[in-house]
Amino acid sequence: MQYSIVGEPLPVVICNVEQGETLITESGSMSWMTPNMQMQTTTNGGLGKAFGRMFTGESMFQNKYTAVGGPGQIAFASSFPGSIRAIEVGNGPNYIVQKGSFLAGTTGVQLSVHLQKKFGAGFFGGEGFIMQKLSGQGIAFIEIDGYACEYDLAAGQSMVVNTGYLAAMTDTCTMEIKSTGSAKNAILGGEGFFNTIVHGPGKIIVQSMPVYSLAHSIQPYIITKS
Repeated sequence: MQYSIVGEPLPVVICNVEQGETLITESGSMSWMTPNMQMQTTTNGGLGKAFGRMFTGESMFQNKYTAVGGPGQIAFASSFPGSIRAIEVGNGPNYIVQKGSFLAGTTGVQLSVHLQKKFGAGFFGGEGFIMQKLSGQGIAFIEIDGYACEYDLAAGQSMVVNTGYLAAMTDTCTMEIKSTGSAKNAILGGEGFFNTIVHGPGKIIVQSMPVYSLAHSIQPYIITKS
């Protein structure tokens, strides 16, 4: 497979596949394709994995697209203004990504539930108890809200991340939460009561505009009936 990611801030990944090659995607993610791309809807691992994906914000069923009778092309567009990142799975640490960020991938990629081990990190950190784990072997495409910025943290290095701004990290990283200080800091400072601290070693991807931040920004301009 050869692919190109174009069109930021409304990106799309265009995949050129060989005959017999298959890509998996969440329901409704396909944007356009050549006529010889054949679709099959599947649980991709049984009902257990299907329910697991549902808890991570994805649909229970996945679609498989296979090039039949020759090479084909298929495109997957992001559902939100931002970025698409290609992640190589299986050649190093696995990735933990935010709920609902999986867009598409090769058939060797496995999507499963990742539960935060620390209660506080999941409950107060804003990243949620349930995230998505990418494992197996292949290439996965994930959606990033806004601009994506990557950091390689060495052992002993950390990054303080505001609620919702952590898009992905390798499973070699660990998370904890830290209070922003007094109630005055939290309320008047506008940053909330807790931040997420990610510790290395490993790679993290942070995003510049989580969906909830955009919703909060435009809320004053939305006209509602009184």
